[in-house]
Amino acid sequence: MEKQTPMMHTTPLTADLIRGALDLERTERGLLPHRLPARARAQCADPQLALAESQPSGVRLVFRTRATTVELDTLPTKRVYTGAPPRPDGVYDLLVDGHPAGSGRADGGDTLTIDLATGSTDHTPGPVGTVRFTGLPSAPKDVEIWLPHNETTELVALRTDAPVEPVPDRGRRVWLHHGSSISHGSDAASPTTTWPALAAALGGAELINLGLGGSALLDPFTARALRDTPADLISVKLGINVVNSDLMRLRAFGPAVHGFLDTIREGHPDIPLLVVSPILCPIHEDTPGPTAWDLAALGEGRLGFRAAGDPAETAAGKLTLAVVRAELDRIVRERAAEDGLLFHLDGRELYGEADFAELPLPDGLHPDAAAHRRIGERFAARVFGAGGPFAADRG
Repeated sequence: MEKQTPMMHTTPLTADLIRGALDLERTERGLLPHRLPARARAQCADPQLALAESQPSGVRLVFRTRATTVELDTLPTKRVYTGAPPRPDGVYDLLVDGHPAGSGRADGGDTLTIDLATGSTDHTPGPVGTVRFTGLPSAPKDVEIWLPHNETTELVALRTDAPVEPVPDRGRRVWLHHGSSISHGSDAASPTTTWPALAAALGGAELINLGLGGSALLDPFTARALRDTPADLISVKLGINVVNSDLMRLRAFGPAVHGFLDTIREGHPDIPLLVVSPILCPIHEDTPGPTAWDLAALGEGRLGFRAAGDPAETAAGKLTLAVVRAELDRIVRERAAEDGLLFHLDGRELYGEADFAELPLPDGLHPDAAAHRRIGERFAARVFGAGGPFAADRG
Protein backbone atom coordinates (compact mmCIF):
# COMPACT_ATOMS: atom_id res chain seq x y z
CA MET A 1 0.00 0.00 0.00
CA GLU A 2 1.35 3.43 -0.89
CA LYS A 3 2.36 5.46 2.14
CA GLN A 4 0.24 8.60 2.49
CA THR A 5 1.80 11.98 3.14
CA PRO A 6 0.41 13.45 6.37
CA MET A 7 -1.75 16.54 6.06
CA MET A 8 0.28 19.64 6.89
CA HIS A 9 -1.12 22.60 8.82
CA THR A 10 0.04 26.10 7.94
CA THR A 11 0.25 28.38 10.98
CA PRO A 12 0.37 32.18 10.63
CA LEU A 13 3.69 33.60 11.79
CA THR A 14 2.76 35.96 14.60
CA ALA A 15 4.58 37.69 17.44
CA ASP A 16 3.36 35.19 20.05
CA LEU A 17 5.44 32.47 18.33
CA ILE A 18 8.67 34.51 18.14
CA ARG A 19 11.10 35.35 20.92
CA GLY A 20 14.29 37.37 21.00
CA ALA A 21 13.25 40.05 18.47
CA LEU A 22 12.42 43.65 19.37
CA ASP A 23 10.49 44.33 16.16
CA LEU A 24 8.85 42.33 13.36
CA GLU A 25 8.63 43.89 9.91
CA ARG A 26 6.08 42.67 7.38
CA THR A 27 7.75 42.48 3.97
CA GLU A 28 6.46 41.54 0.53
CA ARG A 29 7.73 38.01 1.09
CA GLY A 30 7.32 37.35 4.79
CA LEU A 31 8.20 38.49 8.27
CA LEU A 32 11.63 40.00 9.01
CA PRO A 33 12.76 39.93 12.67
CA HIS A 34 14.75 42.95 13.85
CA ARG A 35 16.88 43.22 16.98
CA LEU A 36 16.54 47.00 17.14
CA PRO A 37 13.20 48.84 17.05
CA ALA A 38 12.18 50.91 14.04
CA ARG A 39 12.85 54.19 15.85
CA ALA A 40 16.45 53.18 16.50
CA ARG A 41 16.97 51.99 12.92
CA ALA A 42 15.69 55.30 11.63
CA GLN A 43 18.40 57.19 13.54
CA CYS A 44 21.39 55.56 11.84
CA ALA A 45 22.02 54.91 8.16
CA ASP A 46 25.13 52.75 8.70
CA PRO A 47 24.81 49.64 6.48
CA GLN A 48 26.97 47.68 8.93
CA LEU A 49 24.42 48.26 11.69
CA ALA A 50 21.50 47.50 9.36
CA LEU A 51 23.07 44.16 8.44
CA ALA A 52 23.97 43.25 12.03
CA GLU A 53 20.64 44.02 13.66
CA SER A 54 18.71 42.13 10.96
CA GLN A 55 20.73 38.96 11.59
CA PRO A 56 18.56 37.14 14.14
CA SER A 57 21.07 36.10 16.78
CA GLY A 58 19.05 34.65 19.65
CA VAL A 59 15.76 34.90 17.75
CA ARG A 60 13.71 31.71 17.76
CA LEU A 61 10.28 30.33 16.97
CA VAL A 62 8.74 28.76 20.07
CA PHE A 63 5.53 26.71 20.04
CA ARG A 64 3.82 23.69 21.57
CA THR A 65 2.68 20.83 19.34
CA ARG A 66 2.28 17.09 18.84
CA ALA A 67 3.75 17.39 15.35
CA THR A 68 6.33 14.87 14.18
CA THR A 69 7.25 16.94 11.11
CA VAL A 70 8.02 20.65 11.05
CA GLU A 71 8.81 22.69 7.92
CA LEU A 72 9.91 26.31 7.90
CA ASP A 73 10.07 28.30 4.67
CA THR A 74 12.56 31.14 4.90
CA LEU A 75 14.32 33.64 2.69
CA PRO A 76 17.90 33.93 3.98
CA THR A 77 20.40 36.50 2.77
CA LYS A 78 23.71 34.77 2.23
CA ARG A 79 26.91 36.83 2.23
CA VAL A 80 29.74 36.41 -0.25
CA TYR A 81 33.03 38.27 0.26
CA THR A 82 35.07 38.72 -2.92
CA GLY A 83 38.53 37.25 -2.55
CA ALA A 84 37.63 35.35 0.62
CA PRO A 85 36.70 31.69 1.12
CA PRO A 86 32.99 30.83 0.80
CA ARG A 87 30.88 31.20 3.93
CA PRO A 88 28.82 28.20 5.06
CA ASP A 89 25.06 28.57 4.95
CA GLY A 90 23.38 29.58 8.19
CA VAL A 91 22.32 26.88 10.65
CA TYR A 92 18.84 26.39 12.13
CA ASP A 93 18.94 24.62 15.51
CA LEU A 94 16.00 22.57 16.78
CA LEU A 95 15.30 22.13 20.48
CA VAL A 96 12.60 19.84 21.86
CA ASP A 97 11.66 20.49 25.48
CA GLY A 98 14.91 22.41 25.81
CA HIS A 99 17.17 19.66 24.47
CA PRO A 100 19.06 19.69 21.12
CA ALA A 101 17.11 17.63 18.58
CA GLY A 102 18.74 18.43 15.25
CA SER A 103 19.90 21.16 12.95
CA GLY A 104 19.41 22.06 9.31
CA ARG A 105 20.15 24.55 6.58
CA ALA A 106 17.89 26.27 4.07
CA ASP A 107 18.76 26.32 0.39
CA GLY A 108 17.93 29.24 -1.87
CA GLY A 109 17.87 32.78 -0.59
CA ASP A 110 19.19 36.16 -1.68
CA THR A 111 22.91 36.82 -2.10
CA LEU A 112 24.74 39.88 -0.78
CA THR A 113 28.15 40.19 -2.45
CA ILE A 114 30.61 42.45 -0.60
CA ASP A 115 33.81 43.69 -2.23
CA LEU A 116 36.39 43.92 0.56
CA ALA A 117 38.64 46.19 -1.48
CA THR A 118 36.06 48.86 -2.28
CA GLY A 119 33.30 48.23 0.26
CA SER A 120 30.73 48.09 -2.54
CA THR A 121 27.82 45.63 -2.31
CA ASP A 122 25.54 43.88 -4.76
CA HIS A 123 22.23 42.26 -3.79
CA THR A 124 20.90 39.44 -5.95
CA PRO A 125 17.38 38.12 -5.26
CA GLY A 126 16.88 34.37 -4.91
CA PRO A 127 14.20 31.79 -4.17
CA VAL A 128 12.63 30.85 -0.84
CA GLY A 129 14.25 27.87 0.88
CA THR A 130 12.94 25.27 3.33
CA VAL A 131 14.39 23.68 6.44
CA ARG A 132 12.62 20.44 7.46
CA PHE A 133 12.71 18.44 10.69
CA THR A 134 11.17 14.97 10.86
CA GLY A 135 10.88 12.10 13.31
CA LEU A 136 9.90 14.23 16.29
CA PRO A 137 8.10 12.49 19.17
CA SER A 138 4.31 12.57 18.80
CA ALA A 139 3.68 13.56 22.44
CA PRO A 140 2.94 17.21 23.33
CA LYS A 141 6.23 19.10 23.48
CA ASP A 142 7.77 22.55 23.33
CA VAL A 143 9.60 23.13 20.06
CA GLU A 144 12.15 25.88 19.44
CA ILE A 145 13.71 26.70 16.07
CA TRP A 146 16.66 29.02 16.55
CA LEU A 147 17.31 31.10 13.42
CA PRO A 148 20.83 31.51 12.00
CA HIS A 149 22.69 33.98 14.18
CA ASN A 150 24.72 35.36 11.27
CA GLU A 151 22.29 35.35 8.33
CA THR A 152 19.43 37.79 7.76
CA THR A 153 16.32 35.61 7.64
CA GLU A 154 12.81 36.43 6.49
CA LEU A 155 10.21 34.00 7.78
CA VAL A 156 7.78 32.92 5.04
CA ALA A 157 5.69 29.96 6.27
CA LEU A 158 5.46 27.43 9.11
CA ARG A 159 3.96 24.01 8.38
CA THR A 160 3.45 21.07 10.75
CA ASP A 161 1.54 17.78 10.67
CA ALA A 162 -0.34 18.75 13.86
CA PRO A 163 -1.67 22.07 15.17
CA VAL A 164 0.60 24.40 17.13
CA GLU A 165 -0.06 26.85 19.94
CA PRO A 166 2.04 29.46 21.75
CA VAL A 167 4.06 28.35 24.77
CA PRO A 168 2.94 30.02 28.01
CA ASP A 169 5.38 32.14 29.96
CA ARG A 170 7.78 29.76 31.69
CA GLY A 171 8.50 32.16 34.50
CA ARG A 172 12.19 32.34 33.65
CA ARG A 173 14.12 35.57 34.11
CA VAL A 174 14.70 37.59 30.95
CA TRP A 175 18.37 38.35 30.31
CA LEU A 176 18.98 41.28 27.97
CA HIS A 177 22.54 41.38 26.63
CA HIS A 178 24.35 43.84 24.37
CA GLY A 179 27.81 43.47 22.89
CA SER A 180 29.94 43.25 19.76
CA SER A 181 30.34 40.61 17.05
CA ILE A 182 31.61 38.15 19.68
CA SER A 183 28.32 38.47 21.56
CA HIS A 184 26.52 38.40 18.21
CA GLY A 185 28.13 34.98 17.71
CA SER A 186 30.80 35.50 15.07
CA ASP A 187 32.55 32.16 14.33
CA ALA A 188 30.24 30.16 16.62
CA ALA A 189 29.10 26.86 15.12
CA SER A 190 25.36 27.50 15.37
CA PRO A 191 22.79 29.82 16.97
CA THR A 192 22.44 27.81 20.20
CA THR A 193 26.22 27.63 20.62
CA THR A 194 27.02 31.33 20.63
CA TRP A 195 28.40 32.13 24.06
CA PRO A 196 25.32 34.13 25.18
CA ALA A 197 22.97 31.31 24.12
CA LEU A 198 25.09 28.76 26.00
CA ALA A 199 25.24 30.96 29.10
CA ALA A 200 21.48 31.57 29.00
CA ALA A 201 20.77 27.84 28.79
CA LEU A 202 23.10 27.10 31.70
CA GLY A 203 21.69 30.01 33.72
CA GLY A 204 18.05 29.14 33.04
CA ALA A 205 17.33 32.55 31.48
CA GLU A 206 15.31 33.75 28.48
CA LEU A 207 17.83 35.47 26.21
CA ILE A 208 17.36 38.64 24.23
CA ASN A 209 20.67 39.09 22.41
CA LEU A 210 21.49 42.58 21.20
CA GLY A 211 25.02 41.65 20.24
CA LEU A 212 25.58 43.73 17.11
CA GLY A 213 28.61 42.84 15.02
CA GLY A 214 30.79 45.92 14.58
CA SER A 215 28.14 48.13 16.18
CA ALA A 216 28.59 48.09 19.97
CA LEU A 217 29.48 51.76 19.78
CA LEU A 218 27.67 53.32 22.76
CA ASP A 219 24.98 54.67 20.46
CA PRO A 220 22.22 56.49 22.35
CA PHE A 221 19.50 54.71 20.34
CA THR A 222 20.89 51.34 21.46
CA ALA A 223 20.86 52.50 25.07
CA ARG A 224 17.22 53.55 24.65
CA ALA A 225 16.37 50.14 23.18
CA LEU A 226 17.89 48.53 26.27
CA ARG A 227 16.05 50.99 28.51
CA ASP A 228 12.67 50.26 26.91
CA THR A 229 12.93 46.46 26.70
CA PRO A 230 11.43 44.56 29.66
CA ALA A 231 14.14 42.53 31.39
CA ASP A 232 15.16 41.09 34.73
CA LEU A 233 18.93 41.09 34.09
CA ILE A 234 21.05 43.27 31.81
CA SER A 235 24.67 43.00 30.70
CA VAL A 236 26.65 45.19 28.33
CA LYS A 237 29.97 44.09 26.89
CA LEU A 238 31.76 47.22 25.77
CA GLY A 239 35.03 48.33 24.25
CA ILE A 240 36.30 46.31 21.32
CA ASN A 241 34.20 48.01 18.64
CA VAL A 242 35.07 51.46 19.94
CA VAL A 243 38.74 50.52 19.56
CA ASN A 244 38.63 48.76 16.22
CA SER A 245 36.46 51.43 14.62
CA ASP A 246 38.74 54.16 16.04
CA LEU A 247 35.51 55.96 16.83
CA MET A 248 36.41 58.14 19.81
CA ARG A 249 39.15 59.20 22.16
CA LEU A 250 39.41 58.69 25.91
CA ARG A 251 37.87 62.11 26.59
CA ALA A 252 34.66 61.07 24.84
CA PHE A 253 34.64 57.42 25.91
CA GLY A 254 34.16 57.94 29.65
CA PRO A 255 31.18 60.32 29.38
CA ALA A 256 29.67 58.11 26.66
CA VAL A 257 29.79 55.10 28.99
CA HIS A 258 28.20 57.12 31.79
CA GLY A 259 25.45 58.31 29.44
CA PHE A 260 24.83 54.77 28.18
CA LEU A 261 24.46 53.44 31.73
CA ASP A 262 22.34 56.43 32.80
CA THR A 263 19.89 55.75 29.97
CA ILE A 264 19.60 52.05 30.82
CA ARG A 265 19.00 52.89 34.48
CA GLU A 266 16.13 55.24 33.50
CA GLY A 267 14.09 52.18 32.52
CA HIS A 268 15.67 49.61 34.84
CA PRO A 269 16.57 51.35 38.12
CA ASP A 270 16.64 48.29 40.35
CA ILE A 271 17.80 45.19 38.48
CA PRO A 272 21.32 43.75 38.18
CA LEU A 273 23.35 45.56 35.52
CA LEU A 274 26.70 44.04 34.55
CA VAL A 275 29.43 45.81 32.57
CA VAL A 276 31.84 43.41 30.87
CA SER A 277 35.14 44.62 29.43
CA PRO A 278 36.73 43.05 26.32
CA ILE A 279 38.16 39.56 26.24
CA LEU A 280 41.85 39.26 25.39
CA CYS A 281 42.66 40.31 21.83
CA PRO A 282 46.45 40.61 21.41
CA ILE A 283 46.40 42.77 18.28
CA HIS A 284 44.64 45.57 20.16
CA GLU A 285 45.82 45.15 23.75
CA ASP A 286 48.32 48.00 23.40
CA THR A 287 47.79 49.08 19.79
CA PRO A 288 44.92 51.41 18.89
CA GLY A 289 42.59 50.98 15.95
CA PRO A 290 41.42 51.10 13.35
CA THR A 291 41.27 47.40 12.59
CA ALA A 292 42.16 46.58 9.01
CA TRP A 293 41.96 43.51 6.83
CA ASP A 294 45.09 41.38 6.88
CA LEU A 295 45.93 41.36 3.19
CA ALA A 296 48.51 38.60 3.63
CA ALA A 297 45.81 36.36 5.11
CA LEU A 298 43.43 37.22 2.29
CA GLY A 299 46.18 36.29 -0.17
CA GLU A 300 46.25 32.87 1.48
CA GLY A 301 42.49 32.50 1.08
CA ARG A 302 41.49 33.17 4.69
CA LEU A 303 40.03 36.06 6.65
CA GLY A 304 42.31 37.89 9.05
CA PHE A 305 42.60 41.23 10.79
CA ARG A 306 45.42 43.49 12.00
CA ALA A 307 45.68 46.61 14.14
CA ALA A 308 46.51 49.63 12.00
CA GLY A 309 47.07 52.19 14.76
CA ASP A 310 50.27 53.40 16.40
CA PRO A 311 50.84 52.57 20.11
CA ALA A 312 52.44 55.98 20.59
CA GLU A 313 49.07 57.60 19.84
CA THR A 314 47.62 56.45 23.17
CA ALA A 315 49.33 59.46 24.73
CA ALA A 316 46.98 61.63 22.67
CA GLY A 317 43.92 59.73 23.89
CA LYS A 318 43.54 56.95 21.32
CA LEU A 319 41.99 53.85 22.80
CA THR A 320 43.43 50.38 23.28
CA LEU A 321 41.85 47.46 25.08
CA ALA A 322 44.12 48.07 28.07
CA VAL A 323 42.95 51.68 28.26
CA VAL A 324 39.29 50.70 27.83
CA ARG A 325 39.44 48.06 30.58
CA ALA A 326 40.98 50.48 33.05
CA GLU A 327 38.36 53.13 32.28
CA LEU A 328 35.42 50.71 32.58
CA ASP A 329 36.76 49.43 35.89
CA ARG A 330 37.09 52.98 37.21
CA ILE A 331 33.62 54.03 36.06
CA VAL A 332 31.87 51.01 37.54
CA ARG A 333 33.74 51.26 40.87
CA GLU A 334 32.78 54.91 41.23
CA ARG A 335 29.14 54.39 40.24
CA ALA A 336 28.76 51.25 42.37
CA ALA A 337 29.24 53.37 45.48
CA GLU A 338 25.67 54.57 44.90
CA ASP A 339 24.36 51.69 42.75
CA GLY A 340 24.55 48.42 44.64
CA LEU A 341 23.26 46.43 41.63
CA LEU A 342 25.95 47.60 39.21
CA PHE A 343 28.76 45.11 38.60
CA HIS A 344 31.93 44.77 36.54
CA LEU A 345 33.57 41.72 34.98
CA ASP A 346 37.00 41.82 33.38
CA GLY A 347 36.58 40.07 30.02
CA ARG A 348 39.93 38.33 30.45
CA GLU A 349 38.26 36.18 33.13
CA LEU A 350 36.22 34.73 30.27
CA TYR A 351 39.09 34.46 27.77
CA GLY A 352 42.63 35.40 28.72
CA GLU A 353 46.25 34.68 27.91
CA ALA A 354 46.15 30.97 28.79
CA ASP A 355 43.04 30.55 26.65
CA PHE A 356 44.66 32.35 23.73
CA ALA A 357 47.62 29.99 23.94
CA GLU A 358 45.29 26.99 23.77
CA LEU A 359 42.49 28.36 21.59
CA PRO A 360 43.92 31.25 19.55
CA LEU A 361 41.62 33.63 17.70
CA PRO A 362 41.61 32.22 14.15
CA ASP A 363 41.28 35.61 12.43
CA GLY A 364 43.01 37.60 15.16
CA LEU A 365 39.73 39.04 16.41
CA HIS A 366 36.98 36.43 16.95
CA PRO A 367 36.89 33.25 19.08
CA ASP A 368 36.13 29.92 17.42
CA ALA A 369 33.39 27.46 18.38
CA ALA A 370 35.41 25.87 21.19
CA ALA A 371 36.23 29.27 22.68
CA HIS A 372 32.57 30.33 22.47
CA ARG A 373 31.68 27.28 24.59
CA ARG A 374 34.38 28.11 27.12
CA ILE A 375 33.30 31.75 27.37
CA GLY A 376 29.64 30.77 27.76
CA GLU A 377 30.39 28.21 30.48
CA ARG A 378 32.61 30.63 32.38
CA PHE A 379 30.06 33.43 32.14
CA ALA A 380 27.35 31.13 33.48
CA ALA A 381 29.54 30.04 36.39
CA ARG A 382 30.81 33.50 37.32
CA VAL A 383 27.66 35.51 36.66
CA PHE A 384 24.67 33.18 37.13
CA GLY A 385 26.42 30.99 39.72
CA ALA A 386 26.33 31.34 43.51
CA GLY A 387 27.43 34.79 44.59
CA GLY A 388 27.46 36.11 41.01
CA PRO A 389 25.71 39.29 39.81
CA PHE A 390 22.85 37.25 38.30
CA ALA A 391 22.59 34.63 41.05
CA ALA A 392 18.97 33.55 41.50
CA ASP A 393 18.84 34.60 45.15
CA ARG A 394 20.32 38.07 44.66
CA GLY A 395 18.02 40.83 45.87
